[in-house]
Parts: sequence; structure tokens; C-alpha cells
Amino acid sequence: MRPEELAEYAGEKYNMVLRESRNAYLGSYYTLNDPVTGGILAYLMKERDPLTGAETVRCDIKCGENALSEFPRPYLSPPFRMYGKKWVGITFDERTEPEVVYKLVDRAAGPDGKYGWTFVLDPLPLHSDEADTTAPVLSAEDDDGLKLHFGGGYNDTELPFAADPRVAGKVSAAERIRSMRRLYDHGRETPMLKTQNFCRQGKFMEDYEDDAPWDEEMFFCYYPTYHDMNTKQLRGYFAWRTRVRKGEYTRIALSAAYVYIYELLNGIGAKTPEESLEKLKAFETGFLDAGFGDARMRQYLNSWMYEFAVVNRLPRELTASLQGKDQARMDTGLTVLREPDQHTDAEVFDALCTFAGKKWRDSPVIAADKARGMHLFGEIWRNAAAHCRLEYNELLTETDLFTACFGEKRTTFWYPLSSAVFLEQGKFTNADYALNEFRVYRRRGGLWRMEAYDKANFKPARLRSFMRAADVRLRQYLKVGRPMELLPEESWIVPYIDDVIEADKKALREAARQKIRIDPAGLEKIRADATITLGRLLTEEEKLELTAPDAIGEETAETAETADKAGHGAGTEAAQAVAPEELPLDEIQLQIVRMLLRGEDAGAFIKARRLMPSMVADGVNEALFDEIGDNVILCDGDDLSLAEDYIEDIERLLGGQING
Repeated sequence: MRPEELAEYAGEKYNMVLRESRNAYLGSYYTLNDPVTGGILAYLMKERDPLTGAETVRCDIKCGENALSEFPRPYLSPPFRMYGKKWVGITFDERTEPEVVYKLVDRAAGPDGKYGWTFVLDPLPLHSDEADTTAPVLSAEDDDGLKLHFGGGYNDTELPFAADPRVAGKVSAAERIRSMRRLYDHGRETPMLKTQNFCRQGKFMEDYEDDAPWDEEMFFCYYPTYHDMNTKQLRGYFAWRTRVRKGEYTRIALSAAYVYIYELLNGIGAKTPEESLEKLKAFETGFLDAGFGDARMRQYLNSWMYEFAVVNRLPRELTASLQGKDQARMDTGLTVLREPDQHTDAEVFDALCTFAGKKWRDSPVIAADKARGMHLFGEIWRNAAAHCRLEYNELLTETDLFTACFGEKRTTFWYPLSSAVFLEQGKFTNADYALNEFRVYRRRGGLWRMEAYDKANFKPARLRSFMRAADVRLRQYLKVGRPMELLPEESWIVPYIDDVIEADKKALREAARQKIRIDPAGLEKIRADATITLGRLLTEEEKLELTAPDAIGEETAETAETADKAGHGAGTEAAQAVAPEELPLDEIQLQIVRMLLRGEDAGAFIKARRLMPSMVADGVNEALFDEIGDNVILCDGDDLSLAEDYIEDIERLLGGQING
């Protein structure tokens, strides 16, 4: 049998209270106390053999030495530390029989659970000469076996025992409260002892109900408990609690309302931690939302509910829903930035703004095109997080971007519910509770520790530098907002930004290539329509000149000579130039492209060859579409120009042969 079974039996049947005490010579020990008088009924201790190191659990119980003869057992003996005929010692091992120990507990608690004095009238003869016939001889035996005689002359008569409030059907409110007060241990006033007293008294009054009014009299104190209230206040509180348990919330002094919260945190009035939590949520809705509390109480309550869920290791989803907004936002942001490939562009951008500042949500890059802007910011973080290496600490070690910005997890002491009246059950049992990969709680030796990222180790300046550099380059690329210059300390991020911009350009070209479909029949129709339009624009004389072979030759030569002079010899180059084999450009198209690259006006050259500028632009754009993926020549009336974004690409295709 284990000693815990003895304590459980005594607590359930007689409401005995198990108290922990400490002595400078004896160390820690436990006592089972009478719930009414507070007297010690059992004394439990642990002893260790100095030779073998084996631990033995023993108990002295106040059941009377007659038990040794009535129950001859090897594990029963004279008391180990207590003295007197009322004490018997018990050794807990595999031989200890629970049913025998339970009988000793019943005997220690009193016959049939009754308490009080046994008054006996001495059986003296009625007509004895030695007897005083004017008064009976009253013998009273107290708890220590002492007898007091008050005369006699009557037969034995046992007077009724006082009713034990633990087993009585109903007692007066004043008597119940007095019984509760007697449970208070007036030892050294420490927070631990105060909490133990509160839990002991709270369990005793767990099912108590009252109907006395709370008359709004002043009651205020820090860490309030039953011991801080007078009888009138206690009755008013318990009556208020009775109504609250029925869903009826009314105003009461906040210090008294805190007592109700403390009860639920300690499992008083609830069978499970989940039930306690539900009742705490109901209190927030019924009391605080109704305006009976204040913001400070709500702040405490929300913090306590989260810590209560962790201590009791409730489901992670439930605990996460109780996190403070700032902590939840930080944990979510860290999760996203640590694994950006597993999250959307919007989630990554929101996480960046969480740590770098909200102002980036108003960036012109986002205002111009929100979806595309968030995508580009997110891609830059993904690229840098995967490839960037930065100096991390004073040792100049290199690490990834995430660690460089947020440091590493640290282990710190964590004191749950330290601002409440709370007694943690089973606190010396080791426990682990991982809320998420960034926040883990561990209990060892009665102390809690938390493994998490510490804001003190964050490098917000580095993250802001990242966001500013990305914003500057994206403004230039998208041609939005006011142009800004990069700062020298932001140069480390530029290569990762430019990689993303180049990838975005390529993706746009690919997308455009898939969307544009060239219809040869349509082009032929455009050419035919252009020829008809040209014929309508020419005068009769011009038509005759064009139809005369000699005239055509002479004018062509003359116009070509004029165009060559205007183009600084471009006609001669056109006759000699040969387009690179990989480019599907004819000699005229190639020459026009080179003239535009040199910044020259190709209008005279085009007119001399009886070409339409729009047709020239369509032909070149069609020929270079597979290489560029977009229109490279822009046509504005009769003026042609190259698209600025593709000038470098065209020069690269020509191999730098602008004049060749």
C-alpha cells in the first residue's frame, strides 16, 4: 500500500486535510489534520537508510495503542516520533493491507465520525452513605484521556455527541463559517502557507450556498482570500457565488470577485481543468463584458487562463487560442519567416511587417499592385533566407538570415500564475509542453522553464534595412512612388533583390509569349490593306512616276542618296550589313534597328524605301518576339523608337555590332 491511498481515503471520507510542513531538524513531513479542530490525526514521514540508501515511508496515527492487539500485523508497531498511548506506527511496504489501515483511519476520526466529549454518570448506589444524593457524579473524558468528576448518584448515561459538520445534513451559516475558520493554519505567514490555507478552506466550502446580501460595503486587499473577509462579507460572497454558479452575475467588490477566480484556478467548484477554464470564460463574458470589472482584471484573467492551460497541459489548439495578441502574432510571424516556402506571399509580407514596422504596408509598391508587391517582397525574403549568410555575433560567425535577425531560442525561468493565489498540484512531477516549435515549457524539480525566442535578441534594424532596400529597388523596377537612394549599409541585400527582379522579368516575358498568338493570314491582310491605303494617298502623277521604270530607278536612287546623307551613311551600311544568323531580320530591318540604337531618326530611310513605319515596327517585333517576348519597337504615328527596357537585350542580341 502507498501512503497516498491513506491520504485519499481520509480526504474523501472525512475531509481530512493533508498539510506539508518543514522542520530544521526533520526536514519535510506531512500531517493529516482534523478539518474542524485542526488537530493532527496522522503524521507521515520519509526516512532513508544511511547504509543502503533505501527510502522507507512511515506513519504515526492517533488510533489508540489497543489497535496493536486487535490487529497484530508486522507493519504495525509503537509510534516512531509521537509519544503516548494513543499513537500507533505504520510502515508502508508490500505487506501493508489497505483495509486494516482504513480501519485505523476510521478509529482516528472518531466513532461513526462523531466529535466531542463523552459524559458518563458514575454508577454509585442511590442510598450509599458515601454518596452525595444532592448532585450526580459527572465524569467527562477529554481527548487526552483525563477524567473530571462532578459528583454522582445516577446510572451510566451517555450524552449525545456534537454534530460533525462533515456529516451533518445542514448546519447554520455561522457554524459552517466558524468551522472553516478553524481550518486556518496560523503559522508563519508566507505566500505558500496563505495559498494552502485558501485551498484547504475552499475545498471545505466548495458546495456551500448562502442567501445573504452583499451590501456593497468596502472590501479591498491584494491577493484576497476568505481569511481577509469578516463573517458578513463571507456570507455575502458565498451568496453571490451561489447566483454566479446559476448564471446570474451581479456587481460585487472586485477583491471578492478575484476570490472566485482563485477558486476556479485551484479547481474549487470544478471537476476538471477544462471545466475550470469554461467557467473562467463564462465569468469574463458575464461579469467583465457586463461592465462590472475593469481592464486590469481582464488583463490578469486572460493571462491566467493561458498560464492555467499550459500548467494543466490542455490541448495545444485551446491554449493557442488563449495567447495574448502580441505573443500570438510574434509566434506566427516567426513560424512563417522560418519556413517561408510553406506560406503564402500575403503571410510572408504580413510577418515582415510584424517585425519591421507597419509603414511598409503603405509602400507605393503595395499601393500600385498589392498582390504583385507582396509577391515580390515575399520572393526577396525567400531568396535571401535560403542563400544569404551574415555575421551573427562578436565572434564574427556566419549564419542564415533568420538567425541573424532573430537570434536563437533561449531558456529562461517561467513563473506561471505567480500573480494569483494558486497552488500547483503535482508540481514536482516532470512535465514537457510544446505549444509550438518556437515556445516550449518544461517543469523540472518543481520549477518551470520556457524555451522561446527572446525579443531582446532581435535585430529590428537589420530587418528594417532589408525592407528599405527591397522597397527602393522595387520602386525603381516598377516605376512607382518617389525615387530613393540605397544606403551603404543596405548593399548586402541588393544581389538577392536583383535576382528576384530578373526572375520576375523573365516570368512576364514567358507569360506574354503564351498570351500572344501570331496569325500569318492576319498579317497578310494588314499588308494588303496598307497597300490599298497607300494607293489612295498617292496622286496620279506619283502613281505614273512609280509605274515608269526609269523614273522609279532614278527617284529611288535620288531618295536613297538623300536618306543615306541624313542617316550618316546608313544606306551603305544597310547594303553591306548581314543580320546575325540566329536573328530572323532582313537587311533593312537590321539597319533600322541599328539606327534606332544609335539614336538616329530612321524616318527618311523608311520613306525612301516606300515603307510604312507601322509595318516596319510590326515586322521587327514579330521577328524578335521569340528572343525578347515583347514589342521592342514602339510606333507613334510616323516616329519609331526602341522600348527602353529592352535596349540592353537588343545590343546583346546584336553582339555589340551597332555600327557593323
